[in-house]
Amino acid sequence: MSASGSDPTIAWLLKGDPTIRWQALRDLTDASPGIVSREKRKVAEEGWGARLLQRQDREGTWGGGLYTPKWISTTYTMLLLRDLGLPPRHRRAEAACRLLLDHGLRSDGGIDYSGGRLRTRADTPQPGQPRRGRGETCVTGIVLSILATFEFDDPRLDTLVEHLLDEQMPDGGWNCDRRRGATHASMNTTILALEGLNAYRRFRRRRARAVEVAERAGREFLLVHRLFRSHRTGEVIKPSFVRASFPPRWHYDFLRALDYFQAVRAPRDRRLEEAITLVRQSRRPDGRWTLQNSFAQGRVFFHMEANRQPSRWNTLRALRVLRWWESEN
Repeated sequence: MSASGSDPTIAWLLKGDPTIRWQALRDLTDASPGIVSREKRKVAEEGWGARLLQRQDREGTWGGGLYTPKWISTTYTMLLLRDLGLPPRHRRAEAACRLLLDHGLRSDGGIDYSGGRLRTRADTPQPGQPRRGRGETCVTGIVLSILATFEFDDPRLDTLVEHLLDEQMPDGGWNCDRRRGATHASMNTTILALEGLNAYRRFRRRRARAVEVAERAGREFLLVHRLFRSHRTGEVIKPSFVRASFPPRWHYDFLRALDYFQAVRAPRDRRLEEAITLVRQSRRPDGRWTLQNSFAQGRVFFHMEANRQPSRWNTLRALRVLRWWESEN
């Protein structure tokens, strides 16, 4: 799998958008760090990444809002740019990160946008001062992952982490409905919290031990459910959990979870075997994977791939998951 010339599937990936190419070079070939870095810089200059950057308005937002409208708001565009690999500290990302933090931080250390629209500059809180009210755990996880990935160096990131640590449930996961009486964690909220904590740990490394412990407990929550099954009945929790989507937005699925496990280089666990089998069985005879699911309940600036057609995104992620799994002793 290290030589792209001998693998037609990797060669196909390398013919795709720069957002695909740099990750395929990094994860599936023996390309040098310099080659990978040069390809990654192209994300801001051409293809899907450049098209998204061109949609940013003069206020620094996308879609005229911070969290809505879905999926063209600032939060979800920045989440997508995170996945595409826009390089850290890009000036356009910096502007958006500042808005997301200034307007979203609540007095309990979490993030919430109360409708999500940035109306006027007068609506901007005093620098460093959180708004009154409670954060929303899913949104906090999303925004933490964005800020940390783009290396937005602000001590307020630490308060987002404290919020997530405080909101972790006894079963190891997270649920944005906890304060409304939920007693069992949610797969959706848990993957968002885990992605945020992982990005933070790689960037700032404050409370490193506590964050590592929280991530380990969160992974255990997913493992108890074998990534998509009820721990009580053994049934598939939700059909969408076993269909690979991209971009997943706030939604959970088994491939997103596996991609997180490989990103943190988690040790092999037999409870992942069924999900790995699902990856292998969904591969087409031509070596590619399809886009199995998409979330249509929202607007998009443009479509990257078509549903039920060969997907470079799912193929890239599936191959790097299998490479991780097969390399573990």
